Amino acid sequence: QVQLVESGGGLVQPGGPLRLSCAASGIVFCAYAMGWYRQAPGKQRELGARITISGRLNYADSEKGRFTISRGNAKNTVYLQMNSLKPEDTAVYYCTVALGGEDYWGQGTQVTVSS
Repeated sequence: QVQLVESGGGLVQPGGPLRLSCAASGIVFCAYAMGWYRQAPGKQRELGARITISGRLNYADSEKGRFTISRGNAKNTVYLQMNSLKPEDTAVYYCTVALGGEDYWGQGTQVTVSS
């Protein structure tokens, strides 16, 4: 059974950092690309960052230069380091993996950027 559990969200002031974690179980973690999506209030869920099994990285334009995705295969965990946060980064952040033609999602973690 595939399970993804996000953590690390919270309230942060503009300009501050935050690191999200996503612990995966039920999969051979090192064999799959992992991604972070986010969904702001009233908007569609959108891809934020993705990391392949070889470590190739992709970012949404809004996150380039501020966010860094990484993976710890020994811990079955994918991370999203977010720096220079802006109020428009406020969203629920979801971890995702695609396998067997199906997308799996975590429950999401809320990130609120506000003074």
